[in-house]
Amino acid sequence: MIVRTVTTSAALLVGLAVIGSLAGPSWDPVPVVDHLQPATSDTAIGGAAELAAAGAVHAPGTFEVRETDVTIRLDGTEVDGILREPVGAGEDLPGMVFVHGAGTGLASVAFTDVASEVASAGVVTLVPDKRLDTYTTLHRDYVAMAADYQRSVDHLREVPTVDPAAVGVYGESEGTWIVPVMQAADPSIAFTVLASAPVVQPRQQAAFAVDNYLRNTHVPEEVFRAIPRAVGMQVPGGGLDYADFDVTPYLEQQTAPVLVVYGTGDPSMPVEQGARKVIADTAVGGSSAPVTVRYYADANHGLRVGGELVPEFPRDLAVWIAGLPATADAPPRVAGATPNQLFLAEPLPRPAWWGNGDIIVGAVAGGIVLLVLGPVVWGAVALVRRLMAVGRGVPDAVARSHLARGLRRALLCLSLGSVLTTVALVVYLMAVARLALDYEQDDLVVQGGWIGVRVLGLVTVVAAAIVVQRAVDVRAARRAGDHDAVVARGWPAVLTLWCTLVGAASLLLWLTYWGVFQLGI
Repeated sequence: MIVRTVTTSAALLVGLAVIGSLAGPSWDPVPVVDHLQPATSDTAIGGAAELAAAGAVHAPGTFEVRETDVTIRLDGTEVDGILREPVGAGEDLPGMVFVHGAGTGLASVAFTDVASEVASAGVVTLVPDKRLDTYTTLHRDYVAMAADYQRSVDHLREVPTVDPAAVGVYGESEGTWIVPVMQAADPSIAFTVLASAPVVQPRQQAAFAVDNYLRNTHVPEEVFRAIPRAVGMQVPGGGLDYADFDVTPYLEQQTAPVLVVYGTGDPSMPVEQGARKVIADTAVGGSSAPVTVRYYADANHGLRVGGELVPEFPRDLAVWIAGLPATADAPPRVAGATPNQLFLAEPLPRPAWWGNGDIIVGAVAGGIVLLVLGPVVWGAVALVRRLMAVGRGVPDAVARSHLARGLRRALLCLSLGSVLTTVALVVYLMAVARLALDYEQDDLVVQGGWIGVRVLGLVTVVAAAIVVQRAVDVRAARRAGDHDAVVARGWPAVLTLWCTLVGAASLLLWLTYWGVFQLGI
């Protein structure tokens, strides 16, 4: 009996592993072998000392900053903003509009230190609120957002102390997909700053970031297969079309100087690949869009170390802006700390079978409904029959539905096992996600949790093997002449049997898709 159970379980595990391998793409990122080498570790903009000596540029803190609340009118609505002006800096000053990333929205909260520091060096800055009535998790239109932010550029150009021909745009993270669109639509934008820029398509960047975060948490190798299957699928309910937005055509149309800045401690961005791509793409349109790249040691996505803005960043930013056009192509082009991007962010292989998120959610919901439906119907029918028998005043002589001996317990274990393993996997992935986003490590959760999920899955497969064996034994007995040998008698029992089998199979296939039964296949 034990040998048969082990053999059947092994056969089921191999079958599930093969199905899991065929159900979607694997994950095999290409390592970076040609690393970008900065010319010097000093991030200072070329010619900064000479420009400062000539009074052409100023250091942050030179001027007091006056803040003014403003309102920017958009198409059909309006947003608030904060204008920061250097007091006593004169007229015909350069100006810069800030474009939000995904994690910011209010001008009173976002870019407060950068905008103030740069303003105190003689650059007028404007931080508008992000327009949120057209911005959701599932739906974002970067071209339309560029048109909205263009209104802020127009507003800043009308400020009396600003030189309209010297107004540029600063984008951070998600905002760097918007800024090139703006410059392509309005070539009179004087410069663009791309801070912590993904550059590649959002879906590619998301997969790249997930990979890096998971590597930091030391998750088992089997978990990485879930990256293309989760990031590459169509989200349940539709939407997220912007995940495939390509900024390349807009970068190729750039006609103004570009400053690209990264922190070497930012695991979410392709810091080397991004800089190379900006340099290559902007060169397609000619030499009128020179690119300057700076890397700040250990700085995170927000260009901070230990919660504090890297002081060299606003200094370099202010000098680069105020010194234009001389600083646009001043050497060195690439400077700062040495970046170390481990893998390339590449086009994502898309799931073959379960690429639709509605199917993935439906498999779980449908499986659980089926597992509950069969026993509930059986119990309700049995109760009604019993009440009818009692009502007639006779013993309950109604033929009862039943399952073959030992099958009910095996089906119960199969049902509970498939549900518990599904719940355990969801809890495990949520725990890993929390650790990854906090950039923390916990081997007990990461390694121990995965072992626990797989052990539950193994127990469930053993239960499925016992169900198979009991069905085979009953059919063998019937062929031998035992006509009373049936797997299930009565339609409630038959319904419960098939609901359990189909429901458990649905959950097991779902678990297989996410790698619970991987055997290195």
